Amino acid sequence: MGSTDSKLNFRKAVIQLTTKTQPVEATDDAFWDQFWADTTTTVQDVFALVPAAEIRAVREESPSNLATLCYKAVEKLVQGAESGCPTEREKQVVLNCTRILSRILPYIFEDQDWRGFFWSTVPGAGRAGSDELDDDDGARPLAESLLLAIADLLFCPDFTVHSHRRGPDSVENMQSIDSCEYIWEAGVGFAQSPPLNYIHDLNRAELLRLLLTCFSEAMYLPSSTDNSVLNPWVTFFCSTENRHALPLFTSLLNVVCAYDPVGYGIPYNHLLFSDYREQLVEQAVQILIVTLEHDGGVPHRPPSPSSIEEQETAGPENLFVNYLSRIHREEDFDFVLKGLARLLTNPLTQTYLPNSTKKIQFHQELLVLFWKLCDFNKKFLFFVLKSSDVLDILVPILFYLNDARADQSRVGLMHIGVFILLLLSGERNFGVRLNKPYSVHVPMDIPVFTGTHADLLIVVFHKIITTGHQRLQPLFDCLLTIVVNVSPYLKSLSMVAANKLLHLLEAFSTTWFLFSVAQNHHLVFFLLEAFNNIIQYQFDGNCNLVYAIIRKRNVFHQLANLPSDSACIQKGLQRKRKTPDVISRTSSQETVSMEGSHPAVPAEPGTLKTSLVAIPAIDKLTEKSQVSEDGTMVSVQKTGASQAAPSEQSAVAGTSDTESNSGRDNEDVFYTEAEMERRRFSIASSTSSWAPTPEWVLSWKSKLPLQTIMRLLQVLVPQVEKICIDKGLTDESEILKFLQHGTLVGLLPVPHPILIRKYQANAGTAMWFRTYMWGVVYLRNVDPPIWYDTDVRLFEIQKM
Repeated sequence: MGSTDSKLNFRKAVIQLTTKTQPVEATDDAFWDQFWADTTTTVQDVFALVPAAEIRAVREESPSNLATLCYKAVEKLVQGAESGCPTEREKQVVLNCTRILSRILPYIFEDQDWRGFFWSTVPGAGRAGSDELDDDDGARPLAESLLLAIADLLFCPDFTVHSHRRGPDSVENMQSIDSCEYIWEAGVGFAQSPPLNYIHDLNRAELLRLLLTCFSEAMYLPSSTDNSVLNPWVTFFCSTENRHALPLFTSLLNVVCAYDPVGYGIPYNHLLFSDYREQLVEQAVQILIVTLEHDGGVPHRPPSPSSIEEQETAGPENLFVNYLSRIHREEDFDFVLKGLARLLTNPLTQTYLPNSTKKIQFHQELLVLFWKLCDFNKKFLFFVLKSSDVLDILVPILFYLNDARADQSRVGLMHIGVFILLLLSGERNFGVRLNKPYSVHVPMDIPVFTGTHADLLIVVFHKIITTGHQRLQPLFDCLLTIVVNVSPYLKSLSMVAANKLLHLLEAFSTTWFLFSVAQNHHLVFFLLEAFNNIIQYQFDGNCNLVYAIIRKRNVFHQLANLPSDSACIQKGLQRKRKTPDVISRTSSQETVSMEGSHPAVPAEPGTLKTSLVAIPAIDKLTEKSQVSEDGTMVSVQKTGASQAAPSEQSAVAGTSDTESNSGRDNEDVFYTEAEMERRRFSIASSTSSWAPTPEWVLSWKSKLPLQTIMRLLQVLVPQVEKICIDKGLTDESEILKFLQHGTLVGLLPVPHPILIRKYQANAGTAMWFRTYMWGVVYLRNVDPPIWYDTDVRLFEIQKM
């Protein structure tokens, strides 16, 4: 009964607040205490009992009451942080204030006139009744007081951390507490694992939810490439002003990486008891990815424990980025990598009992965290690639890419997965690791094959390109760049993968495809470059690919003899109108899919998705490096020439020859997805009603890198035909045996230098990540729905 009464009283207080036309004095404690002192409302109750319309009404009609409510709630949190919440009642007050602020903040952010409210000081307010804000702190903006109180409360003994008290009478002083001794979980820089306490986990999750809501002001500002505009909440919280920055960063990282959703391996354990740790882990990973927004601030020296490397240059001003970039111990890297791999692999685990193991839902946040680790900490990236552990990250990423390829609501997941693989593929070791045999057999709806992880990657990429939805076309350049980057290191492709690559070449070299969009020929250049790399550097083990090239030799001859006169160009374009979707329809010896796999399906009608900005073109995303003889990379200077393919020059006057379909030179121009769709349909006319001309075709046709393949065909085709005639062979295995023992030493052109296109960060990708990350956070926080129905401006919310 008590719970119903307290809900009723709370609702009465809300109604009083919304109906009062006169300002209520800050000193009227009897009125304000109704909101937090005697209630036991859950966060869901608060969201239900404080409707959006009423918050907006108070904001418009009695702004001083809304201001006082915020001020009083922050004041209570500050008092709780100072006293350490020794009584249950004080703990309850802190939780109630946390829930109320989580409810109200988005409505402060959505109104431009209110956005500065938390950054102003409240003159004299609250001083009459209490002196907890002394003169020194009196000048602190409300936002700073709130953030510091949350940080203190996250290390509050018996509330959010295990107490170290020696006896019943000793009290831990909140001001002198060393929070580094209270890190939440063993792992990076901390060896002891504190006892699990689900009450502490729940309280931490409530405070982290409020912290995430504070940081979400970013959602209410329109997208812009101006990276100097930093989120003031994140900037302050991750600065030296926050004395708990290091232990909190470590706690968040360790809680995420130590989490094992399967627990003790008891089937159906997640149905028997609630996993409070999962909720905390979700909040922790979201706080981490949101705070790790890199800024180019003035460097300074933060405190540093032994596990975080001391460097002469202190690095970025954001302490979370700084600490992340300075982790360096092998055992810490191992802990982080194994933890992320375990969680990313979790949704893939197959059991004989259906639904018997817990499946986590926060893989998108984990991918963003992995990205930031690799991006900010190059030593971590090299550690990942040092052993075949990188494959424990690769396989789940390929699983997610394959699974999401037909679902337009998951286009962001496709992008982040491809970006990570693009980043990894810029390093030689990634290509080398791909040669490890693939034996795990995660159920995916791809053809069954026997081979390596490289085969898996190619088969999945082929599936994405041929059976994915329209919106994935801007990613084709990235997918093929990854294949080119790893191609010089692939020792032995399976017949299935070799056939897939040739099927792509066949589809991309049809005349209608080449002539319909100004950039489509880049895809052919990428594939030819990959074939050349394998022939020149890995000929010995790749008889399957050589055989596939011989079988499909007509594709190469057709490319070499591509017609370029106006009549043929028009004829090619006519063919397009008759068969609009040739790529996906061309059969490519599809075989039976893996056992236990489910086909990729489109989004359910009504699924919500958030819009994304366009990704920059591939030449903006990458920078060319040449691999020298000793294996080191030398950056290739950019000229007006193309990045897309070797020796290509600009083909259309006034435009770079490597723009991806996603947008032309759009580092500073951003499009919503609706605009993107319109642009994509009019792409042919987007460059002043572009149309293919004979000059244009000749400009790139003459640069097609066909010499190596033509020489190979010239040498091998007569030999293979002779064997077939002499021995009456129709058996592939004999031909493969011949090719396996053949050699082209001295017969091929001089090997070209290996070119690697390494990912490079820029304003466009930074903006893409910010939009994607906040879109994921928005959609994943549905209970309670923190931002639902508020005027978010960073992205659009769309229903499928």
